[in-house]
Amino acid sequence: MSTQAPGMEQAQPQAGPFRPAIANDADIGSRRVDSPTRRAVRRFVRHRLAMFGLIVLCLMALAAIFAPFIAPYTYYEQDLAHARAAPNAAHLLGTDTFGRDVLSRLIYGTRISLSVGLVAVGIYETIAVILGALSGYYGGTVDMVIMRIVDVVMTLPWLIVIVFMVSILGPSIFNTMIAIAALGWTGPSRLVRGQILSLREMDYVMAARSVGVQPTRIIVRHVLPGVVAPLVVHATFGVANAILTEAALSFLGMGILPPTASWGNMMNAAQELVILEQMPWLWVPPGVAIMLAVLCINFVGDGLRDALDPKGLLASKA
Repeated sequence: MSTQAPGMEQAQPQAGPFRPAIANDADIGSRRVDSPTRRAVRRFVRHRLAMFGLIVLCLMALAAIFAPFIAPYTYYEQDLAHARAAPNAAHLLGTDTFGRDVLSRLIYGTRISLSVGLVAVGIYETIAVILGALSGYYGGTVDMVIMRIVDVVMTLPWLIVIVFMVSILGPSIFNTMIAIAALGWTGPSRLVRGQILSLREMDYVMAARSVGVQPTRIIVRHVLPGVVAPLVVHATFGVANAILTEAALSFLGMGILPPTASWGNMMNAAQELVILEQMPWLWVPPGVAIMLAVLCINFVGDGLRDALDPKGLLASKA
């Protein structure tokens, strides 16, 4: 039986220096949890160069996707009567030796460069994750065999081997992707192996082993998520290197062949001295496009590296 007098309400404990105020359910429900993902996004957004690079890359991606609607001409349409014409109202960046619109070829060339970068890096990062995970988790003979293969591949002269492979397979966009992916997996595989060597001794991994969880399930669900952050950063810089490699192969005439538009083969078509001296509209636009794409990708990579740094996340939380 309650002894509280009628009309009197039970007093609530007052907040003080030794009794913190009690938040009601509405306050707790409306409070947003400051997760590591949110802190990483905030740190990336505050990186001005990374945001600039991301915006430029998004514009390039949109131009590549909607090239048939944006480009004023097709990349193969020739007009020999106006060959090597200077920039004018009809051709904003002029025309090349065969009278093809430089601006249209530049826009279509964005498709090739971004496709080669993304697909080639996607292929060799997948190979690296599989081999690095097997090597780091199982160790022993598996680790020794995989790492010795990595050592052998890393000793090969990278550009010479790629040129040799493309010369055998034949110049095409598919063979260029395969050649880049065939030699690009060694670095990230070492990265994945090193991360897994430290993660496999964590308490939650040991607990999963002790209750009989299958090794494949442990690798996929408990180990690989810890490798995502450094692997994403590495893949970002890998895309820039793949774009430069494709441009170099196309410049040498062993990558993407005309009439398919590529920044590299546009540079290849502008090797004559008279073009270099008197027709800068034939080589400056593709050169600037290559430089801008690689620079912006590196900016985004720097931003991701800073945003996903565990020390930085802990500092921002504090």
